[in-house]
Amino acid sequence: MNTGQAQIDYFQLAQHIKQWAAELGFHSSGITDAHLQAAEIHLMNWLRAGFHGEMAYMAKHGERRTRPADLIPGTLRIISVAMNYLPEPLEQSKATLDRKDLAYIARYSLGKDYHRVLRRRLQQLAERISAQAGNFAHRAFTDSAPVMEKALAEKAGLGWIGKHTNLINKNQGSIFFIGEIYTNIPLAIDTPAENHCGSCTACIQVCPTQAIIGPYQLDARRCIAYLTIEYKGIIPEELRPLVGNRVFGCDDCQLFCPWNRYAQVTPHAEFSPRHHLDQSTLIELFQWTEQEFLTKTQGSALRRIGYPQWLRNIAVGLGNAPSHPQIIPVLLQKLNHDSALVQEHVAWALRRHGVDH
Repeated sequence: MNTGQAQIDYFQLAQHIKQWAAELGFHSSGITDAHLQAAEIHLMNWLRAGFHGEMAYMAKHGERRTRPADLIPGTLRIISVAMNYLPEPLEQSKATLDRKDLAYIARYSLGKDYHRVLRRRLQQLAERISAQAGNFAHRAFTDSAPVMEKALAEKAGLGWIGKHTNLINKNQGSIFFIGEIYTNIPLAIDTPAENHCGSCTACIQVCPTQAIIGPYQLDARRCIAYLTIEYKGIIPEELRPLVGNRVFGCDDCQLFCPWNRYAQVTPHAEFSPRHHLDQSTLIELFQWTEQEFLTKTQGSALRRIGYPQWLRNIAVGLGNAPSHPQIIPVLLQKLNHDSALVQEHVAWALRRHGVDH
């Protein structure tokens, strides 16, 4: 740490940081220390139960995930920020979900890749801090390292972790991205948020696969977001009908959370839907060639699953879709696909429409 920091008013600097964060488009920000003992206990219990499924990276870094100073030596404070990404009114998203011929794609992934958007603005925030505080040790993250983002944001006062394990802000709902700056500046810290879920169990009741096995307990192995994104294998047959038309992620626990009546459509154009992915049919997307997939998902979070997994997910959606004259011919085109993963799910979808192979 440079000697000039001894003259800094850390309370005033913290206030400036929040002002700068707002100017950069973050709808809320806060600061906390690097102690996450309660979150560490919860994480270790979750891992021991095997709820992380095949997400080996969740256990790979051990306690560095819950001990920021072990990940980035010298870390004293974490600046936590949130940015609203809701691309459309919730009722519009619900209407798409109800149209079983349409592909439902988690709303966070309809626009540009949030990693890039937030990382750029976090770097701009760090530059503003440097301009006032001088050179300081820092590292910016957004869903890109072993960081307990939601636990840190809760401690920083941005919201509370709800029963669905997502962060909820009483003024903004839960439809936002989180980012952090780890720093060695001893900034004034904020008061942790209070939990306001009360007796509500809407998220638990609405989960299509009952992945929320109890308040604040998520079995990722049953979660549609895990099954369609993180999981690379054959989706368990008993879960496929429950996936419905959700081909990338799942928003149900947020769409039906009462606190999201306060969620506002994002002012950030980067998160607006691209290539009509908010209203595309399953049949249309299933007919994309691999080159079309690569072209239309460039700079998007969708790209991470790859083309065979994309087809796998849409095949499940087609198996759950209402009968349509085009469905069987379209599925048959991919029945002998090079990927055994695709073949398995296409054959299942055909059987759902009365075609046995």
